[in-house]
Amino acid sequence: MWTYILKRVLLFIPTLVVITAISFGVSRLAPGDPAAAKVGVGAEGGMSGKSTINEKTIELIRKQWHLDKPVWQQYLIWTGGILCFDVSTVFSADGTDWSAITFTGVPNFGTSFQDNRPVFEKMLERVPVTLLMNILAIIIAYSIAVPLGIYSSTHPGTWLDRGSTLFLFALYSLPVFWVGTLAVNFLANPEYAALFPSGGLRSPAFAQDWSLWRKIVDYSSHLVLPMLVYVYADFAFISRQMRSSMLEVIRQDYIRTARAKGLAERAVVYRHALRNALIPLITIVAALVPNLIGGSVIIESIFSIPGMGELSYKALLARDYPMIMAVFTISAVLTLVGMLLADILYSVADPRISYDKKAG
Repeated sequence: MWTYILKRVLLFIPTLVVITAISFGVSRLAPGDPAAAKVGVGAEGGMSGKSTINEKTIELIRKQWHLDKPVWQQYLIWTGGILCFDVSTVFSADGTDWSAITFTGVPNFGTSFQDNRPVFEKMLERVPVTLLMNILAIIIAYSIAVPLGIYSSTHPGTWLDRGSTLFLFALYSLPVFWVGTLAVNFLANPEYAALFPSGGLRSPAFAQDWSLWRKIVDYSSHLVLPMLVYVYADFAFISRQMRSSMLEVIRQDYIRTARAKGLAERAVVYRHALRNALIPLITIVAALVPNLIGGSVIIESIFSIPGMGELSYKALLARDYPMIMAVFTISAVLTLVGMLLADILYSVADPRISYDKKAG
């Protein structure tokens, strides 16, 4: 197992190089010039056109952001910053001097084009909120959907099975942006029912000298509605996956043998069937790992939550290349980690799955 994990981790390096190179090139294909947008000149010259002063300012900004260099040089400068090296002084008008590389000792994702702040610093401000929301979403969705899927698989055809299937798929068919908008308009509006705050993470009167319990209540009241909108669609998908997987497992011969031995139905379901039915759910969990950083752009935009989703969306609109690349890179790393984690959990859930022979 450890040999297999080591090989997979080493495989991360060329995979990340390919992913980041493609992402870097694609991001540069977007129309428009970030430097011109920073100055206030649009793609067609804006309202006042490109004056001489504007052109000089744009040229200085492009040089500051290394946008005046070829794409491959920009990629090397960006990659060097992540690897704790300053490569910006290597390329000059006189030629290329590789001896000019300096070791900084600190990873650098670059500086945001929007406010000239370090990208990593801006991400650290938003990541805790997005992590909290996504971890809560996973816990809530699985805590409700998995038991419901198990019950439906052990009681197929009953009125509860059919009713829950109909209700959950009706929820699944509703678009998140539509449900979120209705929730804000009708459940957070004094004209209808102001049951929840309309947005944000805390009240305008929030104070640091509040007691811990009062802070928790305030944060919770702001997160209840966004979390409900965030996870409702997952109930149907996860519960149906659990149901179909359990139905397949409980029809196996070893389950019939366990019942024939006189084991209690609860022991048959939870001790023998459930463990082997977890494979599809492990795959789903691995796919959710990248969302721990990316978050939900729609939910964070509707409820004005300052998370990574909102930050990524604004970066795309502003053509903030360093921020876009930082999100792409971290999402790629989390995707690879999620795939490796899924492989490890497969062997834990099903002892028949072993990577020792493959690794050898």
